[in-house]
Amino acid sequence: MKSLFRPLLAILASTVVAFAADTVAPAAAAAPALDAAAAAPRPRPARPPVPPGADNYELGPDSLVHPGVPQGTWEKYIWDKSEVFPKTTRDVWIYVPAQYDPKVPACLMVIQDGPRQYAVRERNDVDQRARRTQEYCMPTVLDNLINRKELPVIITVFINPGSTVIDANGKPDFNNRSVEYDSVADNYSQFLAKEILPPIEQKYNIRKDPAGRAIGGISSGAICAFTVAFNHPDWFSKVLSDVGSFTAIRGGDAYPQIIRDAPAKPLRVHMQDGTHDNRNPDSPQRDWYLQNRLVLEALVDKGYDVQYVLGHGIHSSKFGGAILPDSLRWLWRDEVPGYVKPAQNK
Repeated sequence: MKSLFRPLLAILASTVVAFAADTVAPAAAAAPALDAAAAAPRPRPARPPVPPGADNYELGPDSLVHPGVPQGTWEKYIWDKSEVFPKTTRDVWIYVPAQYDPKVPACLMVIQDGPRQYAVRERNDVDQRARRTQEYCMPTVLDNLINRKELPVIITVFINPGSTVIDANGKPDFNNRSVEYDSVADNYSQFLAKEILPPIEQKYNIRKDPAGRAIGGISSGAICAFTVAFNHPDWFSKVLSDVGSFTAIRGGDAYPQIIRDAPAKPLRVHMQDGTHDNRNPDSPQRDWYLQNRLVLEALVDKGYDVQYVLGHGIHSSKFGGAILPDSLRWLWRDEVPGYVKPAQNK
């Protein structure tokens, strides 16, 4: 399997060069003054065009509400007492499946950008003002799959990135998101371990073993999830990464080499991406598609349990939302006897 990736990556690298060669505007004549030349803006290469309908994915039946399927319950609160990220405020939503029995330890899943992108079943005016979108309908997916015993009972913690300002209409700025999510440092892990999870683990009967715990997110939330699990595989053994930002934002482009240099961790990683994810012919380190492939190759070479599902979409949640039921089935398959791997999405 390893041999399949390196030729492809070589092609990708040459394609990046070709895009740059084809799209950079002709160089202007040298300016008479050095300072003026240095100050002149550099022509920006055009990104490859995205064909119409590249992101035309739709939610399937597992993501829709069905009569007779019991729905879980919510506990929602605002966390504005952070010491790890001072002066921030964020929504924390806890989803408890209807099948939860306090006498039986439940699995745990932590989702970054949770309330804003994963937790909404249907859009309304309040969600619109709070920048919450109907992109994954994850509570409905959990209801359906847990009810059919295709997932274990999972208590899911949906967390928003920190904001410093929430306007009069309830709209948060999420301006601490990159600081929290894109950094490869351990700050966010400590935020979870010291502030968010302890009171939840005190209130609910949750498994402590990493096999019963998963963490995930989209874009910057995805690299954040990977960072937490990679640094603490004794906390989480499962990672859900949608269009992960393993790029040169706050050092994420170093992950392919970091993975190769470190001993293999006992992690299972689901990766989703699209061929039209953010492409950057001028800077491969800021090419989302290429960087995800490099992370994939590093994981494969190190022997990780990894699934990579590639669609034709852009940097969005459309494909990740459409395949979320299958992604969760694969991620949690060791907790559900009789799991059958779904057909590969094209």
